[in-house]
Amino acid sequence: MGATPAIEVQLPTCAARLQGTFDAQRRASRRDPGPAFAVRAERLRALERLLRENAEAFAEAIREDFGNRSLHETRLLEIFPALEQIRYARSHLRPWMREERRAVSRWFLPGRASVVRQPLGVVGIIVPWNYPLYLALAPLAAALAAGNRAMVKLSELTPRTAARFAQAAARIFSPEEVAVIEGDAAVGEAFSRLAFDHLLFTGSTRVGHAVMRAAAGNLTPVTLELGGKSPAILGAGFPVARAASRIMLGKCLNAGQTCIAPDYVLLPRGSEDEFVRAAREAVGRMYPTLADTPDYTSIVSRGHFDRLSGALEEARGRGARIVPLSDSLPAPDPGSRRIPPCVVLDAPQDCALMREEIFGPILPLVPCDGLDEAIAYVGARARPLALYLFENDASCIDRVLRETVAGGVTVNDTLLHIAQDDLPFGGVGASGMGAYHGREGFEAFSHRKAVFRQARFNAAGLLAPPFGRRFERLLRILLR
Repeated sequence: MGATPAIEVQLPTCAARLQGTFDAQRRASRRDPGPAFAVRAERLRALERLLRENAEAFAEAIREDFGNRSLHETRLLEIFPALEQIRYARSHLRPWMREERRAVSRWFLPGRASVVRQPLGVVGIIVPWNYPLYLALAPLAAALAAGNRAMVKLSELTPRTAARFAQAAARIFSPEEVAVIEGDAAVGEAFSRLAFDHLLFTGSTRVGHAVMRAAAGNLTPVTLELGGKSPAILGAGFPVARAASRIMLGKCLNAGQTCIAPDYVLLPRGSEDEFVRAAREAVGRMYPTLADTPDYTSIVSRGHFDRLSGALEEARGRGARIVPLSDSLPAPDPGSRRIPPCVVLDAPQDCALMREEIFGPILPLVPCDGLDEAIAYVGARARPLALYLFENDASCIDRVLRETVAGGVTVNDTLLHIAQDDLPFGGVGASGMGAYHGREGFEAFSHRKAVFRQARFNAAGLLAPPFGRRFERLLRILLR
């Protein structure tokens, strides 16, 4: 009984604090609505300094939040790509900011047309728990490059990382430039109701619905980076062992807790056993002692561990064959929250593993009779965030690219399209809305303002009333 009044007092206080931070950033944005190149470049340098000075502390905080998160993976999958995003934005910032000339209709010459990019104002960024550092810094780099102020809400499932990031940001940036928000789901809900000029959310499709509804109250434009069931298609002529090795790497990094991890494999019927053998060998090479290696990441929370364990048991109870890929860890371990990489055969299409994004080291195999069936299978389901194709035949590659719709594609590997700084990253349909990274990130957080400059000597007066014979002759020329 004593907890309820505390919640009732805290929530309005939290909303008031959030609103106060937002109002301060909005006022600062209005005082300097178009920061110069030098100001933006310095903010990007400050962001890089924040990351470099705290990299090891961030990696340790993430490891503790997960129970065990490979420090090597954090350096490779979060610190390195975040640095690359910041450096790429800084090195390309000047041409991105340049006014862009556009063509003028011949009827309005010698006037001039252009597009001027200007900051939106105050940007909100909601960060998920699975890559809490990279998915805070990459959109933040884009927002600062575009000249905005930013508020960043980190996940309550990574509280140590959130606290460390908030402390580091407060030492580098004023709260009118970058403000880092900690707190639970109620704080996140209040955050998403602020009248941001743009809101970027990375997370589940379910929460994405709620964020978009909250943003709609202020007509706030949103970029949604969601997820879905990202397929890997194995072509008939591609070496099974090579594909299995690359797929298992993409599946095992961060223990499959990656929005673009391969979710299931469509492979030629009859190749299932060969794939399982190759997958087991790949896991053995990467993790010889899976149960105690520091390089295999735990599931982030007991709730997510139970969800994955329950999905495995449901599939097993309905006739699916579960094949753990490591003798060192043959079954899920609640104590360490480690789940061994598993291949699942003969899973019913309506079980949880086949209906929902897995977000863990579990890989169903779906045998197909040819490429037609694989393409039809993908097309009959919600559009995925990523698609992976293992194929050497150029005509088959072109066909899959043409006939499937996905947020991004990597051919003959997994995950690597997200690491290309000059490629947009984003989903389509149920897997997301909008894109960022590189130039697309700068554009996502900028307003493209159309500008027409009338020439001193022009013919605009010919189009003004009173309309007479001269106007009629001109109109006939325009309409012919």
